This record gives sequence, C-alpha cells and structure tokens, in this order.
Amino acid sequence: MGNIYGYIRVSSKDQNEDRQLTALEPYHIKKSDLYIDKQSGKDFNRPAYKKMIRKLKAGDVVIVKSIDRLGRNYKEILKQWRSITKDKGVDIIVIDMPLLDTTRNKDLLGTFISDIVLQLLSFVSENERENISQRQAEGIAAAKLRGVKFGRPQLELNEDFHIVLKDWEEKKINAPEAAARMGISIRSFYYRLEKYRKEKE
Repeated sequence: MGNIYGYIRVSSKDQNEDRQLTALEPYHIKKSDLYIDKQSGKDFNRPAYKKMIRKLKAGDVVIVKSIDRLGRNYKEILKQWRSITKDKGVDIIVIDMPLLDTTRNKDLLGTFISDIVLQLLSFVSENERENISQRQAEGIAAAKLRGVKFGRPQLELNEDFHIVLKDWEEKKINAPEAAARMGISIRSFYYRLEKYRKEKE
C-alpha cells in the first residue's frame, strides 16, 4: 500500500473541521498528508484538493468522511472519482458509506455496486443543494411580497446633509470634516453624495 491521504472540506472559513478530523483519526494519517479546504463544494477548483491530487500515485488511498465533503456537483464528483480510481490507480474510502470503499471488493460485482451507490449519492447530494437554493429563492420571493426590504437600507438626505454639502461644495470643509459633522463614515458621505447627484439628474 502507498501513502494514505485525508481530505477535509468545510463550506466556509468560520466552520469547524473537528468533526471530520475526529472521523479520520483511526486511520493515523500524517499531519502533512491531511488536506483541508475551507470553501464551497460546487466545483473542484480548491487549492488543497488540487495539491493533494498532484501528489497521488498508484497504490495510494484517499479518505473522506462523506461523499459531500468530496464535492456537491453530481457530474464533477463522478468525473473526479473515475480520474482518481481509474486513471491514477488510487483507492478512495468514504467513511460514512462502507460500500464506497474501493480497497474492498475489487472484483467486477464490487466495482459495479460501488459505481451505482456513488451515482445515487452524488445525485442526492446535488439534488439537495438545488433544493436548498430553490427554498432560499422562494423564501426571498415570499418575504418581498410581505414588504420585506433586502440590501442596503435607503438613506434619507435630510436638511443636515444639504447644509453640510453646501459647505463642502464651497470648500469651507473637506470630506472627513463633512462626514464627522454628519456622524457618518467618509464612505457613507460619498454614498449619500452619489445618491443626491443621481436624484438631481
């Protein structure tokens, strides 16, 4: 057997990878052979994943906790799986799904069952991702119908703004002083200024 590599993915930088690390502990993977990405699984353009793929050679093993840690795109998962197992001759172990362990049952039937399970799970994973996106879109649409506003709140250009703006235009004060007098940031001052100019057009 070659080297054993562990791959971990969390969807964002503020998510914790401890649960996946714990699942990989029994395999005694060297720290240098653990690859962690903190980004979406929508595609395989991930730095740690690509670095691991470059190191793989025939006889190695890649271990992931679950199929959705590998990715969430049905076609891409199948493509990567076949590239790793067939082209590179590397085995994959999916801890949460023993049927997706290519180190076992290497006969024709075992490979056939593994392929069916992989396709089914990949489809379910992608379908769930699409369902989440659809539910989010439906929730936003329903909220808009109820009058909920999204995005940056509208800023009122009150009388104070016009007084300060007049002084700024006459170069009596600079932008930081104008922002300070209004109790806002310079960025907000320029945002209000842009809004004012657009309304005058």
